[in-house]
Amino acid sequence: MFGILLGLVVLMALAYLGWSIIWVAPIAAGVVALTGGLDLLEAYKDTYMGGFVDFAKAWFPVFMLGAIFGKLMENTGMARSVALALTKVIGTKRAILGVLVSSAVLTYGGVSLFVVVFAVYPLALSLFREADISRKLIPATVALGAFTFTMTALPGSPQIQNLIPMEYFQTSATAAPVMGVIAAIVMAVGGYLYLRYREKKLTEQGDTFVEPKGGKVVEEAEHMPNFFLSVLPLLTVLVTLNVFDWDIVTSLISGIVLIMLLNVHLFKKFIPSMNKGASGSVIAIINTSAAVGFGTVVREVPGFERLTELLMGVKGNPLISEAIAVNVLAGATGSASGGMGIALEALGSKYYEIAMNTGISPEAFHRIASLSSGGLDALPHNGAVLTLFAITGMTHKDSYKEIFVVAVLIPVISVAVVILLNTIGIL
Repeated sequence: MFGILLGLVVLMALAYLGWSIIWVAPIAAGVVALTGGLDLLEAYKDTYMGGFVDFAKAWFPVFMLGAIFGKLMENTGMARSVALALTKVIGTKRAILGVLVSSAVLTYGGVSLFVVVFAVYPLALSLFREADISRKLIPATVALGAFTFTMTALPGSPQIQNLIPMEYFQTSATAAPVMGVIAAIVMAVGGYLYLRYREKKLTEQGDTFVEPKGGKVVEEAEHMPNFFLSVLPLLTVLVTLNVFDWDIVTSLISGIVLIMLLNVHLFKKFIPSMNKGASGSVIAIINTSAAVGFGTVVREVPGFERLTELLMGVKGNPLISEAIAVNVLAGATGSASGGMGIALEALGSKYYEIAMNTGISPEAFHRIASLSSGGLDALPHNGAVLTLFAITGMTHKDSYKEIFVVAVLIPVISVAVVILLNTIGIL
């Protein structure tokens, strides 16, 4: 038990310092192996790499195709076309809502979080400038739309955080829809009201819009594709995945093919976009696979049985212990998919067994795992948070307080709400 906790501390501390989990996870796994009485070399070459490879084998196609889909949406101008059209409809007077909805629609349509940030940021600047709202709120507004309810709560989301639990609980992407919708409402409404409150407070303090240090960011003047055509690939992925029940790989391929058919005149952009998307996906899948490998080693040491007893011994609904495990590990790794991968690789079979032996459905365990992955993952060392600050030119001091509330605190509250409703028999 001490070795497992020490390994987690090493993982969390080094990840927080900004060190890559690609080599930090094996070190942390080595700590667990040594203190757990395993042969170090065997634990690395067989146990750790076994978990690493199994996860990569199962999920690399999804990571790669998702990244290519998002990159094509970005480079053809389709992502920006959708965002611009939505913000125009909503209007500058509701700048925060416009950026929030644009980010949410793109994410729910399957566009990666990082692409969403690039697509929406210029529009956010324009809207916040016209509404005279402090730029400090841009990171949290984008995070609320892209990093929370569309990623983990809304049933049918093609984001990886909603797909990973399917393998462990034999469920679909639409698992526990009512539970997911309720959590999404808590996150979306709660986050939006908080951001409006912060907008009012900052304005009262005289903290309004200030141009970025590099000068005014000018939006690209190039012609963008029609909104209705641009939204078709997003709908294609969602409908084929959730209505026709296609495999996510087939759904993403259909979306990619449609993007290219609708933008044949931009064929010169296809190869560079696909190259960049594929290359970017390699780092993403290796990061998550590295975290999952750590969970595989944890599962092999004797102390894991004690850890399982402690988690399973949490009084009340077993969904509580699952939420704690996923949240803690997501926070330790600074990764929603990585933390959930570790937790489910180690404990997924236990929770599935509980589901089979109790009145709690596997779908509920799926949804709680997904929701919990999007809580403590957004701590200051999270890669998406750091990228968001880099793109918007903000710092932790400027904007992390708002991100913490909308992407950490309120999502954790939403998990507590749906578990409570499940416990008292409403869900």
